[in-house]
Amino acid sequence: EETDRRRTLLAAESRMVKQLEFCGMIGRSGVMLELFDRIRRFAPHVRTALVTGETGTGKELVARALHNAGPRASKKFVTINCSAVVETLFESELFGHMRGAFTGAVDAKPGLFEAADGGTLFLDEIGELPLPAQAKLLRVIETGEVQRVCGIDSRHVDVRVVAATNRDLRMESATGRFREDLYFRLQVFPVVL
Repeated sequence: EETDRRRTLLAAESRMVKQLEFCGMIGRSGVMLELFDRIRRFAPHVRTALVTGETGTGKELVARALHNAGPRASKKFVTINCSAVVETLFESELFGHMRGAFTGAVDAKPGLFEAADGGTLFLDEIGELPLPAQAKLLRVIETGEVQRVCGIDSRHVDVRVVAATNRDLRMESATGRFREDLYFRLQVFPVVL
């Protein structure tokens, strides 16, 4: 009898969690339900998004939800933590490089944009991206074309870009530490957590 009661409670709890869960996020407050609804409505359409909020608020979960709730769900979700990449390697990581582009480049290597083609590229801690890489990122977002370091040819990529930061990028752009045009390009679909 006690075992049946526990099973019933566990089943009820499981149903409740499923009702409160959306793409790995759990919430029942009005703010969370509104967030889930916005993601459901816009995920099929947005090509760029900017998720802002304090550390630990679930920015990557929102990025994954945008990916999983949209038409790219079956494609790759590629992540780069911009604060963990050495400044001199950003361009190679994002855009790839040709053989001989720099010491140690013994083979041509596709970048993360090529790896995410058809899917989503999540740029975590976008505020850490150096200004020269920001200019090239803006170009890729605008044209959909990526050029490997020391490459001649451009390659077309179809990538949704979701960026996240705990910084105030509007303030960063006002002080010249972040490109204003890139900020406006990213915040087509802003999500504040």
